[in-house]
Amino acid sequence: MIKKEQVVEKKVKFGIIGTGAIATMHAAALEAAGNAELVAVYDKATGRANDFAAKYNVRSVESFEDFLADPEVEAVTIATPTGIHGAVVLPAAKAGKHILCEKPLDVTLEKSDEIIDTCNANDVTLAAVFQSRFGTSVQFLKKAIDSGRFGKMILASTQIRWFRSQEYYDSAGWRGTWALDGGGALTNQSIHTIDLLVYLNGDPEQVFAFADTMTHTGIEVEDTAAAVVKFKNGSMGTIEASTSCEPGFPRRIEISGSKGSVILEDDRIVRWEFAEELPEDAEIREKGVAGEGLHGGSGDPMAIDYEGHRRQIEDLAGAILAKAEPQLPGNEGRRAVQLICGIYESVKTGEPVKF
Repeated sequence: MIKKEQVVEKKVKFGIIGTGAIATMHAAALEAAGNAELVAVYDKATGRANDFAAKYNVRSVESFEDFLADPEVEAVTIATPTGIHGAVVLPAAKAGKHILCEKPLDVTLEKSDEIIDTCNANDVTLAAVFQSRFGTSVQFLKKAIDSGRFGKMILASTQIRWFRSQEYYDSAGWRGTWALDGGGALTNQSIHTIDLLVYLNGDPEQVFAFADTMTHTGIEVEDTAAAVVKFKNGSMGTIEASTSCEPGFPRRIEISGSKGSVILEDDRIVRWEFAEELPEDAEIREKGVAGEGLHGGSGDPMAIDYEGHRRQIEDLAGAILAKAEPQLPGNEGRRAVQLICGIYESVKTGEPVKF
């Protein structure tokens, strides 16, 4: 008979596809996760994959086909350039691997929907990486909105005034391209904050936008954009997104209703004010002002903590083990893509876009 203290909780075995910069966050999060572990990696750049595997003491698989056929790999994280997400997710899903896909699911809504449909058809669990949703301050705010504390929703806006150097775009050929990056400041840097906007305030009804490349050279996409949004709940708001604002500032989300207003900077609550004070508000302000260190990388793409990824990986692994739906299922990953695609369409046509 096995004693209780000898029982080892099952862990979901993960592989990573792609071993670029964001893969280091996935690997660190998997190392820290209590119900998941990294066992293998694949990258078509074999030398880089071998070095990555050696660093994390796991296997490097040279063939993509062999990687997908490996029975030990139960789930995969997708850490490739955005434009080839579909090219790796679709065969992985057909091979029966559960999937955590870096943001966004893909560069178009059509490709994103194909990913969602293929995962559903093959009975695999899909989650999109939007780790900011797992922040404590975000959850405080979500609960306040859902409970009606804001009254009538009035304004919901974001500022992503970040900075990326010219060297950042020059360092990898896929950066700043429509085909592989899917866009610029909106798709790459601002999508997490745009996801939080629709997660908190609901989906858009229509949007009107401007965008331009203001400080960087040699890129096809915008480094600055501004949009006005009308939401389905009747509220309005703005989205400011840029990688041209040196030295880079914390992302900012402002939510206001007829009975209260809240402002987040990164994961910190800098304003939490309601017409009706509740007993828990003092504790929320105390915890929220301190934050958790889940910074957004405003001036440096790698100046982020893996804690958000760890929380999401543990949630996904728990869902896989329980045969349940994760907190952030694949269809949630399309919401920010839909709004961003609408912004790009408005920029292209010079007209408002209705959803």
